[in-house]
Amino acid sequence: MMKYYILFGPPGAGKGTHAGAISEKYNLKHVSTGELLRAEIAAGSPLGLQAKALIDAGALVPDEIVEGMIESVFDTVKGVDGFLLDGFPRTIAQAEALDKILAARGEEVSAVVSIMISDDVIRERIAKRAAVEGRADDASEATISNRIATYHAQTEPLIEYYKNNGKYHQIFGDGATIEVNRAKVLDLMASLQ
Repeated sequence: MMKYYILFGPPGAGKGTHAGAISEKYNLKHVSTGELLRAEIAAGSPLGLQAKALIDAGALVPDEIVEGMIESVFDTVKGVDGFLLDGFPRTIAQAEALDKILAARGEEVSAVVSIMISDDVIRERIAKRAAVEGRADDASEATISNRIATYHAQTEPLIEYYKNNGKYHQIFGDGATIEVNRAKVLDLMASLQ
């Protein structure tokens, strides 16, 4: 049986920061939807061209495109014990689509690993990251507030969705250091094996 983990949490929770350590320890393929999109765009694939046009227009990439890319990863990546999904699903509709994709393979989501932080910590971390990485698009107060609002409106309902089927597990990622938070995340992963 392949393992399918969902790495969950608000923007700035540290999903990208801890994904590498989790993937390495459990031989999982880290699947970041942002990276998948960038790779498709860089490759100039039909999916990539379609996605680029939408992104350039400031529109969200439709679910079908993202789901297609994820399915393609499931089909093509070999030599791993499973997958760590980061940035997907973000909505109930995407969660239902993922359940269908996996059911068609006789598989299911193994567990949701959630890193929770407060809105104040989200603001602090996004602003800091924007400064460090020179991501001006992330720096404005309006952008940060919008990302937090979108997360609460669209993504937070997934907590109930996955709690209802017993797959939801969370830690608080508001420790003072990356190491403290990483230890918590890896302890949680160990308890799910």
